[in-house]
Amino acid sequence: MSEEHLSTLSFATLPLPDSLMQGIRDAGFEHATPIQAQTLPIALEGNDVAGQAQTGTGKTAAFLIALYNQLLKSSPEVESGDTGIRALVLAPTRELAIQIADDAAVLGTHTGLRTALANGGTDYDKQRSKIAAGCDVLIGTPGRIIDYFKQRVFHMNRAEVLVLDEADRMFDLGFIKDIRYLLRRLPAADERLNLLFSATLSYRVMELAAEHMNDPQLVRIEPEKVTADRGEQSIYYPANEEKIPLLPQ
Repeated sequence: MSEEHLSTLSFATLPLPDSLMQGIRDAGFEHATPIQAQTLPIALEGNDVAGQAQTGTGKTAAFLIALYNQLLKSSPEVESGDTGIRALVLAPTRELAIQIADDAAVLGTHTGLRTALANGGTDYDKQRSKIAAGCDVLIGTPGRIIDYFKQRVFHMNRAEVLVLDEADRMFDLGFIKDIRYLLRRLPAADERLNLLFSATLSYRVMELAAEHMNDPQLVRIEPEKVTADRGEQSIYYPANEEKIPLLPQ
């Protein structure tokens, strides 16, 4: 992230646990991006956030830092062999889930919190075994997570944090029924921290937020302009016989 895309907020000024700050330093982060600067103070107070931000603006670190902070603030007593997760992170694609898990490994490396990945297409038994052994943070795609949940590989009775990343893509890819299935099996919205991020906060995304979040505060980071204000654009519809001659132009 280049300097011109950062805010003036330093991570060192935030009330974060030392183990989490060490992971932030390992990641090379000093100053927050705009989405991080506007959402973290809200989430660190335990308030829900619905954030609009484009890909590449630092939203993954924003929700992971808030998630780790929430889990580190509480230390629930857990019985030996309990397979309950404490945080659920839902992503629309396998690639995004893997990216989130990679970032979580760096930011959370000193926290002692265990993460596991559940995504389709690969490592079915390996993923199942790791989740069954116990994890604090489960990251993955809806279909694979529901599969393991129905097999009772893990439970969500004591989940403290929910993250929905790329919520608009969830709708586009037809995952909304799966999302609602999982959300209805979590503790009540006011018993957990809820973080939703999306490239657009459309009506259907906001409806989902209203139904499954606890009075979320809205944060919108407008994308940078990709065309000049004074640029002139035009469009031309060629006939079929004109298309090939136009290609070299």
